Amino acid sequence: MASSQALQTRSPLEEVRRAFFEWARSDGVTWVYVAKVLTAAMLTLWLAMRLELPQPSTATITVFIVMQPQSGQVFAKSFYRILGSLVGLTVMVALIAVFAQERVLFLLVVALWVGACTAGAARYRDFRSYACVLAGYTATLIGLPATQHPEAAFMSAVWRVLEISLGILCSTVVSAVVLPQTSAAAMRNALYQRFGAFAWFVLDNLGGGQRQRFEAANVNFVSQAVGLETLRTATMFEDPHMRLRGGRLARLNNEFMVLTTRYHALHQLLERLRGQDGQRVLQALEPCLELLREMLQPWKGKPLTDSDAAVLAEQIAAQRQDMMQRIREARAGLREKVEDVSERLDFNTAGELLYRLVADLHDYTLTHASLAEHRHERENWKFGFSPKANLVGALVAGGRTAVMVLLFGVFWIETAWPSGSTFVLNAAAVAALVSAAPDPSKMAAQMAVGTFFAAILGFAETYFVFPHLDGFPLLCVAIAPVFVIGAYLSVKPAYAGYGMGLLIFFCFGAIPANMTVYDAGRTLNEYIALVLSQGAAAVLVGVLLPPTAAWLWRRLEKDLRMRVVQAISGRLAGLGATFESATRDLMNQAYGLAARRPDVQRSLLRWMFLVLEVGHSIIELREEQERLPDEPCYAEAMPWRQAIRSMGRALIRLFVQPGEANRERALAAVEHAILTTKATEEPCAPDFESSPLRRVVSYLHFIRTTLLDPQSPLRDASQGTASHAA
Repeated sequence: MASSQALQTRSPLEEVRRAFFEWARSDGVTWVYVAKVLTAAMLTLWLAMRLELPQPSTATITVFIVMQPQSGQVFAKSFYRILGSLVGLTVMVALIAVFAQERVLFLLVVALWVGACTAGAARYRDFRSYACVLAGYTATLIGLPATQHPEAAFMSAVWRVLEISLGILCSTVVSAVVLPQTSAAAMRNALYQRFGAFAWFVLDNLGGGQRQRFEAANVNFVSQAVGLETLRTATMFEDPHMRLRGGRLARLNNEFMVLTTRYHALHQLLERLRGQDGQRVLQALEPCLELLREMLQPWKGKPLTDSDAAVLAEQIAAQRQDMMQRIREARAGLREKVEDVSERLDFNTAGELLYRLVADLHDYTLTHASLAEHRHERENWKFGFSPKANLVGALVAGGRTAVMVLLFGVFWIETAWPSGSTFVLNAAAVAALVSAAPDPSKMAAQMAVGTFFAAILGFAETYFVFPHLDGFPLLCVAIAPVFVIGAYLSVKPAYAGYGMGLLIFFCFGAIPANMTVYDAGRTLNEYIALVLSQGAAAVLVGVLLPPTAAWLWRRLEKDLRMRVVQAISGRLAGLGATFESATRDLMNQAYGLAARRPDVQRSLLRWMFLVLEVGHSIIELREEQERLPDEPCYAEAMPWRQAIRSMGRALIRLFVQPGEANRERALAAVEHAILTTKATEEPCAPDFESSPLRRVVSYLHFIRTTLLDPQSPLRDASQGTASHAA
């Protein structure tokens, strides 16, 4: 009642003020970005004309390519654009010097170079991808026109570098000075909000929860981990304070991934116990689960700052001992009531997962708290996040682009089309630009539509508006509406292709050069070449082994399964960090590529859960063996060590070639390893905390329950994986 009276007593001015701030936090941010894009583009265009650069359009296009909502992303893209452009220009000048008199050989070598750059752009999923795109795009931008005038190739390359550098300079200055939106601020906000979301997720699902919401939250955490690494890389170019914390930020991201994996393993085990009438084990675990709820309840949905993390770390350190004591008491009580060995194994496995979850929480909060200091020992983190796409998929993307350049180049040579170089150049550029998109055909089609409207607007402005203008201010008034519309569309993910096509190719054809030639026939030829090349590129990308087809889903699913093989046979140093990041990055790729197929997305998600559960258990089993004391019962030649090695070979066969026979063989190997380990006598007390072999058995038991899970995708392996059926 009081709150409704307060709402009624607000003045109209206060209501307007609140509405303005709500708008500023949502759509206002978008329009600020559009205004910054417009400012940077006009400043670049004015300087390019004032400095009499031959192609002001190149400088303006650079603005639209490198501008991003956050300044750190602008700095990062600018750096890699310069790097890629210099590499592309150097290669192309060298090729022109060698093949200036042999247009066919030159076209063949250009196709191979652009294909290699496109493969690199598709392979690397960070800013290195952008450098590869520019190395190929800039090569065609300089090389194809230079085939008609090879003597001007070097000066053309110099002018392109100057024009690109001017666009980069203006973009970075405007982004950093005019109402800056920093990547560092976005990074801090993401870190602060993430723990509260995780606490909500744990508390919401600890007692069961809905399967769909649980899976959706896990997919969100996967995309957050990948996105946070991209954001961390951008902040390195922007903020020296964040650069000092680069190792800790990478470590924090990895520890959060470990945290979500640990909780997922615990959740899955609890769900299996609920489905298998394991009520006695669940009742024994309840006091321990209640303590976990008490730890996280105050942070449910709330931000966790650096100072908050320090306080929480102290609290968890104290509660960690309490958790250990509760697990001991519950184990002792269960031992008196239950004689079933499998139930005791279930409890020991769940207790170990729960205790390690609390330990992971403690590590995460310690690393988070360390961000308050400029230098800290937790900065020593050598294991980075290196996202890479499937190698075969990247090679297919490169080969597709090389074939495209060759086909279009042959068409140009045979027809002697005056705008044939534009036709080939633009097709190569579009193929490279869309190579890293989840759906390249859709993006290319959107860019083609945007280019079509750019052609109409560009021709109309060039021949019906520009002749009536006098001076740069009126030119800005004439082209500003197109820039505003394009910038607004480009910031909306669903319409980004339309916006980029409109912006880039309106500039390509309509921005006056410093040696302007008004030739309506040539302009029409250029725009026809632009639209046709993009339409042809969209068709070829959609027909010639498209990345959204089942062949790539199968490859990515196999890559996911092979992560378990890596967990078994890979070098142990840093294996946990690389396993976590690579698995999540593969899942993020596959989920995006299968956006049109929810059934395939669900199948891939189930594989990711299985791989994380089994792979993480294997890595920790290997680490446990590395820490074993020097005692005869722990020697390499002991039967239980041999049984574990046999189990590893069986698991490799299972994940390389899933099938019911291999699953049964792997289960038998796991059960044999459990029996052999349990039969081994140790010199230490047989308590869980003091017995390494008891912990080994708990890991083996968890792997066994995972393979027995009725929801596992291995159950479908006898009929082929779900993605094969798709």
